[in-house]
Amino acid sequence: MKLIKLSAIDSTNDFLKQLSLKEAVENFTVVTAESQTKGRGQMGTIWQTESGKNLIMSVFLKEKLTGVSDIFNLNVAVAVSIVQALDHFQIPQLKIKWPNDIMSYQFKIGGILIENSVKQDGTIHSIIGIGLNVNQINFENLPKASSLAVLCQREFDIKALVLRIIENLQQNLDGKTPMWDAIWLTYADLLFKKNTPMAFKNMKTNQNFMGIIRGVSYQGKLQVLLENDEIVEFGIKEVQMLY
Repeated sequence: MKLIKLSAIDSTNDFLKQLSLKEAVENFTVVTAESQTKGRGQMGTIWQTESGKNLIMSVFLKEKLTGVSDIFNLNVAVAVSIVQALDHFQIPQLKIKWPNDIMSYQFKIGGILIENSVKQDGTIHSIIGIGLNVNQINFENLPKASSLAVLCQREFDIKALVLRIIENLQQNLDGKTPMWDAIWLTYADLLFKKNTPMAFKNMKTNQNFMGIIRGVSYQGKLQVLLENDEIVEFGIKEVQMLY
């Protein structure tokens, strides 16, 4: 594993993307930063972080996905690897909120942004962006956000967290054919609010409805049991959990 440490950057994902265009980058090359000015989340959301307080990292991955059908498998593997790493540090009540937010109790403590590119020879290169709220205490106007320090009442070694996440990620993606079935079973067990009646918002119709999360399809769609006993699948931009 090659580790590149930066003090400040616009985006670790963008840095790693530009680096991979200029030179050959080793598998599992990691870029970390004390702060970034253009941190992004799912669907273009902005992630703001206090300098030096949180984990900001990107990982370069190649030749682990056999085709586009594996793309959500990578999301699942990364989310599971992060939870396994945090479990080592005894972070309580860990869950994965579909598609890949990291939760402790009802609070979001981290997120993932994966950018994939298919090369001319058919290989897929992935840049895995991971952000974790670690030692930041203040989350003004973010009632659903928290950090490891707030939840556990102690500070954490960010470098140790980085190394543990990479170790778990390498274990889960070891070999030419990762153990996707086992990873998916773990992901399903960790799914936030699974089998719990809750309210949702249909983003297409702008209407609220009640449902129960039953699982996630291999294409990454959320499977929700409706009141009429029908199971409906929703894409990332099609539904919002109201909790």
